[in-house]
Amino acid sequence: MASRRGAPPLPLRLRRLLRSPISRCACFIVALTVLLVVLSLRQIARVDLPRSDLPHQVPNEQLWVSNGYGYHACVTPTHRYIGPIESDRYMTVRSNGGLNQMRTGICDMIAVARLVNATLVIPQLDKRSFWQDTSTFKDIFNEPGFIKALEGDVHIVSDLPESLQSAPRARKHFTSWSGASYYEDVKELWKDHKVVHVPKSDSRLANNGLPIDIQRLRCRCLYQALRFSDPIEDLGKKLVERLKSRGKFIALHLRYEKDMLAFTGCTYGLSESEADELRIMREKTSHWKLKDINSTEQRSGGNCPLTPHEVGMFLRAMGYTKSTWIYIAAGEIYGGDKYISKLRSYFPNLVSKEVLATKEELEKFKNHASQVAALDYIISVESDVFIPSHSGNMARAVEGHRRFLGHRKTLTPDR
Repeated sequence: MASRRGAPPLPLRLRRLLRSPISRCACFIVALTVLLVVLSLRQIARVDLPRSDLPHQVPNEQLWVSNGYGYHACVTPTHRYIGPIESDRYMTVRSNGGLNQMRTGICDMIAVARLVNATLVIPQLDKRSFWQDTSTFKDIFNEPGFIKALEGDVHIVSDLPESLQSAPRARKHFTSWSGASYYEDVKELWKDHKVVHVPKSDSRLANNGLPIDIQRLRCRCLYQALRFSDPIEDLGKKLVERLKSRGKFIALHLRYEKDMLAFTGCTYGLSESEADELRIMREKTSHWKLKDINSTEQRSGGNCPLTPHEVGMFLRAMGYTKSTWIYIAAGEIYGGDKYISKLRSYFPNLVSKEVLATKEELEKFKNHASQVAALDYIISVESDVFIPSHSGNMARAVEGHRRFLGHRKTLTPDR
């Protein structure tokens, strides 16, 4: 067979190979494969890379609904539980700390009074803490309802009997995180005194290893008996209704107040003058133990609250849209609009109690930090989603209360 004019003839062996059907098929497959690879590379080049500024798309139900996992509240006393036994022992208490520290401490003292079989006098509240709040027990809590709700558990009175008002009292700092056996020994104090005074209520009782009925009593106290006073409850419910009228909402416990940043020594993102201001505040606050704090180590150890900017990025990454309503459950944010504006750039629908309530409604709570904090507590418990930027007393208290009410959705960022 003659070759094309000008082209060299193919070798005989190659001409015979090309005449084979198998060889022709193999060549076709190789050519097709090369073509597909080229087309694929061109298609990949046209595909945009995922944009980091767009939120991850999460099903709406997953954003707002929590799985209760089949758990339910368990506060009913066991069949072995009996009512309080008559006793001439009295215990007075000074509750220390902020609102949620006092709430937990009060209910721990209820459990302690049950363990030592003493009558509890309505606790005095802390008026010397950072907040300088002069509120009494009845200003913040529903005192008659508290006494009535626990009458089958502990004897509670508003004040000492007249005969014991001037009686000598034993003063005892209970050891932190103590168990039931410790309080068996504490009973000896009432052999010489009819009244024992407890100067601090926080962290006086162990979290675990207690009789089941004592644990259930603590829960009944925290979530059923210790209700807020009527003025606080009434306004709290109104603010919740105003928020829910706008749709689902997030309660954000944004712990970015001056005292929190000074106490933790967290100065990430702040100016040098702001960091100095916080350091001076920490050094001047006598009851704060740590003075020299390395901010970088604090942050790397996960001990710092998220900044408003970081909270915005976190929520967008979780899939919440720009139209989401967010209630700021917090005091005055350090730096004001300078820092909160960074969160507002992600979520314009930011509101606070000052926005939702009228000046007249808030007037009665003015200069009473614990009462204002109680409003934030109510709204946080009733929110569709609760998100704390730091794991402090309120974050833990609200999360626990929401679990008690059916595992309502709470998101805790890993700092």
